[in-house]
Amino acid sequence: MAAYSKVYDSYAQAESAVRDLEQAGIPSADISLVANKYVSEQYADVNETSATSTGIGLGAAAGGGAGLLAGLGLLAIPGLGPVVAAGWLAATAAGAAAGAATFGIIGALVDAGTSEPDAHVYSEAVRRGGTLLTVRTETASTSEIESILARHKPIDPALRRREYEQTGWREFDPTAEPYAPSQAEIDRMRRR
Repeated sequence: MAAYSKVYDSYAQAESAVRDLEQAGIPSADISLVANKYVSEQYADVNETSATSTGIGLGAAAGGGAGLLAGLGLLAIPGLGPVVAAGWLAATAAGAAAGAATFGIIGALVDAGTSEPDAHVYSEAVRRGGTLLTVRTETASTSEIESILARHKPIDPALRRREYEQTGWREFDPTAEPYAPSQAEIDRMRRR
């Protein structure tokens, strides 16, 4: 099974990509989304303790039957803090976190076929406000999926890594405090 992961600077970009993937016939069960909690006004004031105790239901984690975006719920992932998430990758990362696995989101991404260096960049990008979108498939056209994901302008992980490294960052730290963005950053994350 092939899997493709991309991170978008705004939730709106990822949301549009999800809709295009579903319209192209990709089942919601094969799409995952993990976003910083601030992309949703509904969850912006939830702290990590509340997110851990609330969690998301398995229906939300699996994507439900009404499309992936209808199944979004809240989940706490170490290093990311509370996130808005749905899909198989979110459920895998949450299960790893619940089992005290060291790598949580990193391990889930690597297991899905993302290189470890890119998994660190993608995880840090979500921590800082981005939205991760992962698609797995056995039957869908690889070029069609790649085209849909690229159409919505994902980040370039090599360029983003260089930007992060200029500030002293080396790799994603699951023990780091969750990122608290400014209002301008929150507006950018939600931009439609």
